Amino acid sequence: MIRKDKQEIGPALNNSLLVDDIRQMIEATRSAVASTINAGLTTLYWNIGKRIREEILKGERGEYGQEIIASLGQELAKDFGKGFEEKNLRHMIRFAETFPDEQIVYALRRQLSWTHFRLLIYLDDPIKREFYAEMCRIERWSTRTLQERINSMLYERTAISRKPEEVILHELATLREQNLLTPELVFRDPYVLDFLGLKDRYLEKDLEDAILRELEAFLLELGAGFAFVARQRRIQIDDDDFYIDLLFYHRSLHRLIAIDLKLGNFKAEYKGQMELYLRWLDKHERQPGEESPLGIILCAGKKQEQIELLELNRSGIHVAEYLTELPPRELLAERLHRAIKTARARLETYDTNTGVDK
Repeated sequence: MIRKDKQEIGPALNNSLLVDDIRQMIEATRSAVASTINAGLTTLYWNIGKRIREEILKGERGEYGQEIIASLGQELAKDFGKGFEEKNLRHMIRFAETFPDEQIVYALRRQLSWTHFRLLIYLDDPIKREFYAEMCRIERWSTRTLQERINSMLYERTAISRKPEEVILHELATLREQNLLTPELVFRDPYVLDFLGLKDRYLEKDLEDAILRELEAFLLELGAGFAFVARQRRIQIDDDDFYIDLLFYHRSLHRLIAIDLKLGNFKAEYKGQMELYLRWLDKHERQPGEESPLGIILCAGKKQEQIELLELNRSGIHVAEYLTELPPRELLAERLHRAIKTARARLETYDTNTGVDK
């Protein structure tokens, strides 16, 4: 009788579909519980930081206030563990200082963990901090990915960083309120391709082959949302054949993205070539509901004034340099800050609506 019951129950227990369903239920519940706990802890830490800042420090950091924080940390650690020691209380105070808007904290707490926030709160530039927070939320970065993006100076390499401050704030507000990414938040300059392992001398085919070998790493450098479509996409116009080096689709932008690889510095004739590709794609490959295709010309170097005079942005073309070796962070930072300063200075003296100097 016992043996018969086991035989009857056995098939049900061995039903792989049932096991998979229950496993998914467990995992989904665990994830939901973890998310709820994370959101609750994040809110708690923000409220603790706000309370200490308002009632003890009163916006100041005098010696007496510091002593109280040290004493408070000792008392709380006895009851609640190391997570409430003085050092962590100071993180909470910094959290409340750098994210004073409670609504923004509530909006971010589901996607960002306390570890995410601890990385963000020590970024001094508020705009840069908001950029990383929103991109982290929209692209669901791990804390490791966030740290890597900060270390590689992603904000300074993103096209939006070259825009006036009010434009950047508007783009970030749109992202926060509508989850709407723009090309300026997606495209970068330069792209760091040190993972390709290319030496001093190589051909365009070598560059393309290396990218395809390291496609996963290349997609990570391009950013979330890119999906590979084709290599050397053949297009025929009249009796002539042309080939797009790399073709991608961006899910959030709802556009095809054509990438043209160039070994040397940018040349003016590259514009016409890319415009031809984009118009063909728009006519023959663009699907209903999609936006117009965009192009990226990846070059070893470029001259900014040429690019501005050609008004490539009006043609949906982004020109960017690529680096096959990552320079020291100090040199990269100096280069990027100089590029941002120059770009913003040009925008102040150049009327992009009329194309003439003010």
